[in-house]
Amino acid sequence: MAAELNKEILIEEDLRERLLSGNDFIISKEHFIESKRRVFEDPRFSFPGGESSEQAQARSIKVLSKIMDKFTGKRIVVGTHGDIMTLMMNYFDTRYNFDFWRSTTMPDIYKLELEGKNLMNVMRLWNFDCCK
Repeated sequence: MAAELNKEILIEEDLRERLLSGNDFIISKEHFIESKRRVFEDPRFSFPGGESSEQAQARSIKVLSKIMDKFTGKRIVVGTHGDIMTLMMNYFDTRYNFDFWRSTTMPDIYKLELEGKNLMNVMRLWNFDCCK
């Protein structure tokens, strides 16, 4: 999209995926979904060496706010991971939670319309069926 629109891509490290746990505490594939549920349902909880939802949301919202301030009134595209996308959406509306995260197809594309800090509209733009 950036190439098509002749726009620069700005890399923001704090939009990286959440670290669910550190190297000393491995979460197995069998427990991955339940582990995600736990960190979403208890925003302050984190596994050893990992990041809580509260921490991940704070760092991502700080970046999003900076971008929104810099490009006020403009359309912006933000690429990030599903977990971080959900936490950013949750900041504006708590309906975007674990169940929402589970419903995403990864990759997924959502269009958010914001007025200040008010989330006015969310529209899913990705059709997973198109790419099977």
